Amino acid sequence: MSTDKSNSDVRPEPNFSIFISSLSMQALVFMGEIDNPMTHKKETNLEQAKYMVDTLAMVKDKTQGNLSGHEANLLDNVLYELRMKYTAKSGKL
Repeated sequence: MSTDKSNSDVRPEPNFSIFISSLSMQALVFMGEIDNPMTHKKETNLEQAKYMVDTLAMVKDKTQGNLSGHEANLLDNVLYELRMKYTAKSGKL
């Protein structure tokens, strides 16, 4: 068995910015802002969208004081944008 890894086995190192972006993308899918990658259609599930926004808010609370300036700004900006989009879609937050 070879220990060489093919290019398809190479994965990026875990990264906070990628993690936050991933959660944000999921929220956008649930808000119907971007196509669902499984169905290739825009679908809206505001309950799940709110869950994702709340999850990001929890991450912010739990990581307060432990983030770099860039990470904290990214999280603040993502939360602001998602909350504004959610409010526009649902009329509440």
